[in-house]
Amino acid sequence: MSIRGVAFDLDYTLAVPNRDRETLLAEAVEQADAPPISRSEYIQAHRNHLTTESRTPIFAELLAGDTTDTDPAQLAAAYREAVTTSLVPIPDAEQLLEELRADYRVGLLTNGPVRAQRSKIEYLGWEPLFDTTLVTGELAAGKPDAAAFDALLTALGTAPEETVFIGDTPDEDISGAEAAGLHTIQVLFEGGPQKDPRADAYIERDRLATDLAGCLTAF
Repeated sequence: MSIRGVAFDLDYTLAVPNRDRETLLAEAVEQADAPPISRSEYIQAHRNHLTTESRTPIFAELLAGDTTDTDPAQLAAAYREAVTTSLVPIPDAEQLLEELRADYRVGLLTNGPVRAQRSKIEYLGWEPLFDTTLVTGELAAGKPDAAAFDALLTALGTAPEETVFIGDTPDEDISGAEAAGLHTIQVLFEGGPQKDPRADAYIERDRLATDLAGCLTAF
């Protein structure tokens, strides 16, 4: 069966912050006059809140037990602004998506709270470039849960075996999509996750726009 659907992760796959996330988090913490929060602590709390409206519950969890007057909602807003405005598309991302839509149904499935991820999509102006954009904050579960990928397939109108998912993280993107029956391509970049043997193919992130079309014909 030939490929009919192509779907992407967002963060670190199609768009990259121009500063590291540790710095962005530290800036938001300072702006909100909050106690120090490490990137690793944030990532763990983020995984606990993939189906929420905003990052406020994430920061409420992180601030719990600290003697602080910091408003979690204020910290969430500061971090959302810092992360969103730092995003830079990978080379020729928009051209890639426009060309893909001539031959495939094209989707986006991104983990995170609704306001955080929708702000990114709006900032980039990418809503019109996809046939569907799904944020796990609007779903019953986040990646790698099969429910997230089932929602993607339903929105695309494609079967698992005729759909390719492209992302960077072994656990959320590659493992989740593979378990749901989709083909997988892992994007690779300096400082990023190592190659996951479960992926069907690999592409260097900065070559995604030039190499993806040829890779898709191999499925």
